[in-house]
Amino acid sequence: MNFKDLISAAHQIAAEKNIEPEQVIEAIESALAAAYKKEYRKKTELIKAKLDPKTNELKFFLVKLVVDPQKVKMSSEEVKEKSETSEAEVIYNPDRHIFLEEAKKIKPDAEVGEELEFPLEAHENFGRIAAQTAKQVILQHLRESEREAIEKEFSEKEGEIISGIVQRFEHGNIYVDLGRTIGIMFQNESIPGEFYQPGQRLRFYVLAVQSDLRRPGIILSRSHPKFIAKLFEMEVPEIAEGIVEIKQIAREPGSRTKIAVASKDEKVDPVGSTVGQRGTRVMTVINELGNEKIDVIEWSEDPAKYIANALSPAKVKAVEILPRREAKVFVPDDQLSLAIGKNGQNVRLAAKLTGWKIDVRSQARPEEMPEGGVAEAPLETTEETFKETESEKLETSEEKETEEASE
Repeated sequence: MNFKDLISAAHQIAAEKNIEPEQVIEAIESALAAAYKKEYRKKTELIKAKLDPKTNELKFFLVKLVVDPQKVKMSSEEVKEKSETSEAEVIYNPDRHIFLEEAKKIKPDAEVGEELEFPLEAHENFGRIAAQTAKQVILQHLRESEREAIEKEFSEKEGEIISGIVQRFEHGNIYVDLGRTIGIMFQNESIPGEFYQPGQRLRFYVLAVQSDLRRPGIILSRSHPKFIAKLFEMEVPEIAEGIVEIKQIAREPGSRTKIAVASKDEKVDPVGSTVGQRGTRVMTVINELGNEKIDVIEWSEDPAKYIANALSPAKVKAVEILPRREAKVFVPDDQLSLAIGKNGQNVRLAAKLTGWKIDVRSQARPEEMPEGGVAEAPLETTEETFKETESEKLETSEEKETEEASE
């Protein structure tokens, strides 16, 4: 067997699979050890093979674990007789174990739990069955190493955007070629109304990376709100640099999205920066989403102002803040349908964006409740905002107590 060629092949496979050469050599060593054991040794023995890349030598070893005679059972029958046997006690097997006293004769500083290696006669000729076993072990190790490398690579990309090519469709799910692996976008993670063609290159949001072998590994999405946030981060340098911050996103995939932005620099207009000159930046994102409408509004700490902004493009005349995170909004009569939106979509997204229940009324007819004019904030948004508010109150209370104590 030409081990020099074998090591060379290992490096070539490692380069092709994008894994470490040591992992391929380790797979080969495991395979050769399995083949050697099948051909020349007992099934109960633990055999290890070592391939030296420098000398191109292959050596085989019998591995034995050093054990304390007081903490082992000499037979399985003895274990069955004594139910009080602790988990730490093992059944002694002369093929796999060596007593501490005997081990010290070979290695004076040997300790319990240490593995001793005993050189074996070198054999390079293996039978057909042993060779088949070696092949299976190598393939299995390579698959595991490649899977671990892919999982590590994509774990670092979780929550980011990647590019992929639509490969095929199965049960409404879309399989995407990501280069080294295949990702999956479940039907509920695709944009409603968006049509996909095999061979089509698109951007996807990496939703999750799973290590479960029974399920697809890379879960993709195009409907997730964070997909839009990441698209803007790619298109708007001020967002990527952290000067402009995306505060909230409310999205109905394939139809409309509202995004609230704020600036950390007074000189930078958050809405203008996000939209871009003549709308170039926002149009790039819209084109990626298949012409989904996007409203970019300015975030504000003032609830009334924030709610008024959230109902854009409608012009709001007044906002009345009520208890329990509810607000009445008054708009000119000609802005009423625009404020409510088709099927109540505009006010619904505004409520989701702000976390407030919004009741839109005509300024001319304040007592009249127009159809679709009331929108509840989603429960999770309200609870999240409530927690933030309570946290802020607690911090303020603690600060006041500290100040009073210092005075």
